[in-house]
Amino acid sequence: MHVSTRPARAARSIVATSAWLLAMGSVQAATFVYVSNADSQDISVLELDRGQGIVKTVETVPVAGTVMPMVVSQDKRFLYAALRSQPYRVTSFAIDAANGRLRKLGEAPLADSMANIDLDATGRWLFAASYPGHKITVNSIGKDGAVGAVQQLLPTAPNAHAIHADANNRFVLASSLGGDNLSIWRFDAEKGLLTPNDPALVSAAPKSGARHFIWDKAQRFLYLINEVDASLYVYAWDAARGSLRELQRTTTLPSGFTGKPWAADMHLTPDGKFLYASERTSSTISAFRVDASSGLLQPLGQTATEKTPRGFAIDSTGRFLVAAGQDSHSVSVHAIDAASGALGTPNRLAVGKNPNWIEIVDLP
Repeated sequence: MHVSTRPARAARSIVATSAWLLAMGSVQAATFVYVSNADSQDISVLELDRGQGIVKTVETVPVAGTVMPMVVSQDKRFLYAALRSQPYRVTSFAIDAANGRLRKLGEAPLADSMANIDLDATGRWLFAASYPGHKITVNSIGKDGAVGAVQQLLPTAPNAHAIHADANNRFVLASSLGGDNLSIWRFDAEKGLLTPNDPALVSAAPKSGARHFIWDKAQRFLYLINEVDASLYVYAWDAARGSLRELQRTTTLPSGFTGKPWAADMHLTPDGKFLYASERTSSTISAFRVDASSGLLQPLGQTATEKTPRGFAIDSTGRFLVAAGQDSHSVSVHAIDAASGALGTPNRLAVGKNPNWIEIVDLP
């Protein structure tokens, strides 16, 4: 009796085709690192090779201005870069999903020199905080991804530094480095308007210098790094009221530190197990273990990195940290030990002059 082998052949063909498609997908998927270089007035586009733990240059994009803070849209289609030289403006770029390259879409005026920019959850509004201008603003964003006109301008305490919306898009917080506080605003996502929350302010210690802040993924805790004394605060976040309750204060300074503190950036690993913070005077990155239930931090020590590490970012796998050295004009890739949180020996790459901000994007 003859038994047909066609079904078996078809099954093998389907399996082989599926394996090929998966292999192609893994080959095509790539991770790109964007570095803003203030003094050379350009953006370095790099590709992260996770197998070797290095970054490779893809292209350098001139921007004709002192480029510093950047932000990527949630759908990874657009990158926005703020220029802190006159005329103050934000440049909109389309990200090529095939190769990570940038294509300029246009420019729009900003109300001042902005230390930080970010997007709301809808991608329709761009927030900005001005350090020299003591203000925060909201710009509209068109359907084509290009930033439009300034929609709202609000004065703040001195030296506004960071601005971000919570995950629910109901509240926007802004730090004031000179005022040592976080201001809390209610956000109308339909109109793109901010109004003061009640409570409207949360104060840090005098002369601490509130700089950057981040929420954990579950939006239970908020972490604030202070530039002037290099302290790090942990708050409980009430997502319903938009309020903060202080839980812990610790430091990012190495043991025996004697210089002038100058803390900079801070990020959590995607799994929320570790938090890292950079300090520019010592050129180190501090690591902390995060208690999952309480949000409290356990210091794990410091690792030397690029000179004057103003900005850094962590990739989506939580396996690599990429730091930018303002005074070394290079970036370093540190492998992250998944069990201990320890940072590995850096692999370095020269970029432009005064690299200061990093964004990491997985494509497609």
